[in-house]
Amino acid sequence: MQAVILTAGQSSRFWPLNQKHKALIKIMGKPLIWHTLESLSRTKIKDVIIIQSPKKEIEQELENYKFKGLRIRYVVQQKPIGSGNALCQVKDFLTGRFLVLNAERLDIDEIIKTVPKAPLVLFGQKTNTPEIFGIARMKGNKILEIIEKPKKGKAPSDIKIVGVYLLELGFFEAYKQVKKGMYDFEATLSLLMKKEEAEIVILKKKEKDTPSLKYPWHLFAMEKYLFNRFLKAGVAKTAHIAKSATIEGKVHIAENVRVYENAVIKGPCYIGANCIIGNNAIVREYTDLEEGTLIGANAEAARTIFQPGVHTHSGYFGDSIFAQDCRLAAGTVTANIRIDRGEIKTIIKGKKIGTGLNKLGVIMGQNSKTGINVSLMPGVLIGGNVGIGAGSLIMENIKDNMVVYSESKLKKFTK
Repeated sequence: MQAVILTAGQSSRFWPLNQKHKALIKIMGKPLIWHTLESLSRTKIKDVIIIQSPKKEIEQELENYKFKGLRIRYVVQQKPIGSGNALCQVKDFLTGRFLVLNAERLDIDEIIKTVPKAPLVLFGQKTNTPEIFGIARMKGNKILEIIEKPKKGKAPSDIKIVGVYLLELGFFEAYKQVKKGMYDFEATLSLLMKKEEAEIVILKKKEKDTPSLKYPWHLFAMEKYLFNRFLKAGVAKTAHIAKSATIEGKVHIAENVRVYENAVIKGPCYIGANCIIGNNAIVREYTDLEEGTLIGANAEAARTIFQPGVHTHSGYFGDSIFAQDCRLAAGTVTANIRIDRGEIKTIIKGKKIGTGLNKLGVIMGQNSKTGINVSLMPGVLIGGNVGIGAGSLIMENIKDNMVVYSESKLKKFTK
């Protein structure tokens, strides 16, 4: 069996982290698609085709890695016009039954341990938010239809489609018969369901334990999955740890890391190569520092993902994600809990979306910067290349390439 990995999409729902494909976000020193390929290498599948955009950023990133036992080929989809069109680009390379999966399916080795022999097999999982996924209409273990993003309370079931499909070459004949567009892949599947037997395998693991990646805050679940399954404690020989520093729990410290006096690291945490953790700083549970990240003196980072090259001074960074090369000045604070402790909602593509989280700080795009004493409210999304002026209170999303500041005006009072 062959595997086809889809990576040519624009990741529009992944803003503000979509300056590059979402599969290139790094956790534990490697891009998500690396973890997916490692997972595939633990299966019997050896022939992999990756469909990418004309940027070829996936191929450029993966040329730095080798995967034991996998033969990987790359095919370009010139325009991001849907998964059906993407699969047509690889039709001539397919020889029989094939697996289709999203690029960030880190747990594919667990998903396809046993599969039915039906000509069409989909994989599903229970979800608490059916309105943001494709949802299965079923009869027993047979799947009859996929309903895309049903209205709240109108879903035919609570089983979401997880982005893994087993198909046969007959898919392409059926594809010729459907109207072409962004959802022609799903339309083809629906047509096949009417013509032949289709089965659904429902994953036993809970949604939080086998995460999907649709919105940027789903990275937290992916990080937890990888930490819990693969994180190994250890300190590289070239790391310098001050005698007064404290390291507790499962913590991985890579090459040339410097941890200064009285700093505290409480695992599980990943500290990538060439990171610096300043005096009296605290880095704690489920924090991921990618290569070259600096956590300044007296700062605190908890349950936060820092992409390569992020620099912070003093401040608090909780339940947040910072893309590559962000700069966070002294006194920057991320609020991560609503006063009423309710679910945090945010705006994606003009619509208010419930995150399902009651803890969520800021998600900041690549190369953005804050001045001193900036306060960021829960669930705020900040685009790439944004500058935020000193003393600003940010309560709404900020688009890419903007300069924003708020200013307090002092009023004189007379008796």
